[in-house]
Amino acid sequence: MTELILQALYSGLLQGGSYALIALGLALVFGAMKIINLAHGELVLLAAYIAYTVESQAGLGPVFAIPVALVLVSLASVCVYWTVRRINKDREINSLILTYGIGIILTNAILITWKADIRTTSSSWLQEALVIGPLYSMRSEAIFFCVSLALLAALWWWLSRSWYGRALRAVASNRDAAKLMGINPGKVELVSFIIAGILAAFAGVALFSYGVIQPSYGSALTVKAFIITVLAGVGSIPGVLLGAVLLGVCEALTVTLASSALQELAGMSLFLLVLFVMPNGLFGAARRRG
Repeated sequence: MTELILQALYSGLLQGGSYALIALGLALVFGAMKIINLAHGELVLLAAYIAYTVESQAGLGPVFAIPVALVLVSLASVCVYWTVRRINKDREINSLILTYGIGIILTNAILITWKADIRTTSSSWLQEALVIGPLYSMRSEAIFFCVSLALLAALWWWLSRSWYGRALRAVASNRDAAKLMGINPGKVELVSFIIAGILAAFAGVALFSYGVIQPSYGSALTVKAFIITVLAGVGSIPGVLLGAVLLGVCEALTVTLASSALQELAGMSLFLLVLFVMPNGLFGAARRRG
C-alpha cells in the first residue's frame, strides 16, 4: 500500500508539472490583461496536432515539431490578441465571449483537418518506462516535467529582471499609471500573447508525447488551466507550479484510492476548498483598501 501511494504521489507530481506548463500561458495573459483566454486550451491542442502531423507525415519525433509549433501557435495567439484588442466596451465579459467563440472555431477547424480519431505518439523511445527506485513513469513525462520547471524559471526571471517583464507587471497593476511612465500597454500585451503562444506550443507537444489527444479536449485543458490560475493567485508563477502539483496529486490519489470516475470531482473540490479558505489564491495578494 505504501508503494502504491508513493507511486501515486510521483505520478501526480509529474502530471502537475504538465498542468503547470499548460496553465502558464493562461496565467500570463490573465495577469497582464485581466482577461481569461478561453481559447488557450485549443491553442495547446493545436500544437499537439502539429506534433502529430510532423510525426505521421515526416516520420520525425514530436520534439522536432517544436519549431513549427512555436511559429504557428504564436501566430494564432497573435490573431487572438488582435481580435480581442478591438473591444473597447465591457472588455472583460466581451473578451470572454469572444475567446469562447474563437475556441469553438479552432475546435471545429481541428476536427475538420484531423478528424475525430484519438491520436497518440508512436515513438517507443518516449513511451519507454523510466525507473527511479520503486517509482515508474514514461520517459516523456520525466523529460517534459524538467522542461516545465525550466520554462517556469525562465518566465519568472523574465518577469522580474527584463524590461518587458517589469512593464507587463506595471500594466497589470495600473494601466493608466504605466502609460504615464512611457509604457505602451498595447505592445506589452502583444508580447504577453506571443509568450503565451510559445508556452502553449511546448505544452501541446508535451501533451502529445505522453498522452492521447482528440478535438474536443481543448475546453477541458482550458478549465484545468483556469483552475490552476485561480488556485495560484493572479501573477504568481511559483503559485502556478504549486497549484498544478496539488491538482495533479489530488487527482492521482483519487484514481489510486477511489475511482477514476471521481478524478474531475476531486479537482473541483480542491478548487472550491482553496477558494473558500484563501479567496485570493495560494500566493495572491489581498486586495488593498484605500
